[in-house]
Amino acid sequence: MAASVPSSGKTTGMSGPLSGYRIIEIAGIGPGPFAAMMLADMGAEVIRVERAQSVRGPAPDTAHWDILLRGRRNIALDLKHPDGVATLLDLVEQADGLIEGFRPGVMERLGIGPAECHARNPKLVFGRMTGWGQEGPYALAAGHDINYISLAGSLAHFARAGEAPVPPLNMVGDFGGGGMFLAFGVVCALLEAQRSGQGQVVDTAMVDGAATLMSMFWAMKTIGMFDENAPGTNLLDTGAHFYDVFECADGKYVSLGSIEPQFYAELMRLTGLEGDPDFAKQMTKEHWPQLKERLRAVMIAKTSAEWCALMEHTDVCFAPVLTMSEAAAHPHNVARGTFVELAGVVQPAPAPRFSRTSAQVDSPPAHPGQHSRQVLADWGFSADRIESLIANGAVASA
Repeated sequence: MAASVPSSGKTTGMSGPLSGYRIIEIAGIGPGPFAAMMLADMGAEVIRVERAQSVRGPAPDTAHWDILLRGRRNIALDLKHPDGVATLLDLVEQADGLIEGFRPGVMERLGIGPAECHARNPKLVFGRMTGWGQEGPYALAAGHDINYISLAGSLAHFARAGEAPVPPLNMVGDFGGGGMFLAFGVVCALLEAQRSGQGQVVDTAMVDGAATLMSMFWAMKTIGMFDENAPGTNLLDTGAHFYDVFECADGKYVSLGSIEPQFYAELMRLTGLEGDPDFAKQMTKEHWPQLKERLRAVMIAKTSAEWCALMEHTDVCFAPVLTMSEAAAHPHNVARGTFVELAGVVQPAPAPRFSRTSAQVDSPPAHPGQHSRQVLADWGFSADRIESLIANGAVASA
């Protein structure tokens, strides 16, 4: 089972490698919150700024459902109110970074774009998260992960031979090509700002990130190892018989990735195909479809548990295909603490791991405006000003 992580009640990360950094997150969905979660997991003090209109009463006693909001406090501002804008800019003066995920031009129209923020804090790292980027013919168009990875040249290659492309959830655009690149870019800019004393804008586009994630396949294409016009026939896209998922007798699936010759030899031995001349020429691509069918017949003859008993802890390059719940309970993940339980909710633990400045989840997800008073007080606002901002609607408190 997942390890339990108590809610420490801390408001800033004190042990992670980003401890001491202050980041403002303008509320959004998907990749922005994911980047903010990563930064908070690593110890940064991240303040999420919600819309004042999102506060609809006192915050419930239970944590918010959205795991992506963990580890940070929440303040609600009306950014269409002049005092709400003034409040945000006062916070910017004390921050190391800000991240936002609006369409291009929205922050500028609100009066809190890079120019206004850098006028108040020249060292600020201003992280921007969009699908298409800040410029280009698509820049102002709506879109979602499926669209960004399509234009990036990624989605076309998530397909079996003769079948339509299958969107890989929204992991490649939103989270891999978006949120992770935003977090990486912000940390890079924070490091540079320590040397130069100057902030800068980090333009993170999911189409750019998803394209970058395809770098290895661009290299393979260059040397003729990846046919972009024949999806599902290549080494890593289910074309090879030794790199795929296979159904077992119990209807469950296992994965094989026996690419290297020594790993392939182990696969042949454990499947009883050792010495079969049809399987001798592993990399003869024209034989892969027939060999796939033969191997599929072998794999479906045993249950997934039987294959685990045979292949786990060997060099076949094998693993059972697990659901989220199954993954949280698997002995390897339990041993590593890959999943934790926070406020009764099982979820992935912070990653990666550090030998000295360990990352941790400081608090469960907060509700809009749950910490408005506390954040403003901790960031130096007087009690009178806080109450005035709440009274005139510039700030909402749950």
